[in-house]
Amino acid sequence: MGQVLLVRHGQASFGSDDYDVLSGLGERQAAVLGRSLAARGIVPAAVLHGQMVRQRRTAELLAEAAGWEPAPVCDPDWDEMDHVEVLSRHPEPEGASFQEWFEAATDRWIAGEHDDYAESFEEFTRRVDEALDRVLGGDGTVVVVTSGGPISWVCTRLLAAGLDSYRRFARVVANTGVTKVVTGARGTSLVSFNDHSHLEAEPGLLTYR
Repeated sequence: MGQVLLVRHGQASFGSDDYDVLSGLGERQAAVLGRSLAARGIVPAAVLHGQMVRQRRTAELLAEAAGWEPAPVCDPDWDEMDHVEVLSRHPEPEGASFQEWFEAATDRWIAGEHDDYAESFEEFTRRVDEALDRVLGGDGTVVVVTSGGPISWVCTRLLAAGLDSYRRFARVVANTGVTKVVTGARGTSLVSFNDHSHLEAEPGLLTYR
């Protein structure tokens, strides 16, 4: 039996000039997760990450903290969707919170009724499907550091759920939350979603953005 551990990156620098950089807290989250996985005896055959800085840096820090030898490898198909472009296609509603704006803009993208995106939702899900298929089927563990969007789509796909489930998953993926996918005699199964117990021992470590 093989397993894939999908890890959301640590907290990025929301509200700063460069979002795609881990905050100090995000770096701590990554290190805490690495030590937690090592304590559980997890020794991956491979560590992958998307090409975004926040994903790569999380992979490097958790692998270092865990004492893993495989050097993290980039697979850009695990990148997050372009949230900046998605927001730009939907003007900010007056009086709305950032979360309300983001969800409305994402709904426009998901609906597939507009062709003004560099990457449509259909194209996004297709590349994530391909990335997942490439890591399924082995006997060992593969750790993939990615983002909330790809993780939410993998869960939606494996549960054969609708797009409303994708939206619900995406709202609650914690920074460095771990989602487990296993392959075996019964095929491929989602066995846990968004485990963030490694963050609960220290107040203030749990974040969602």
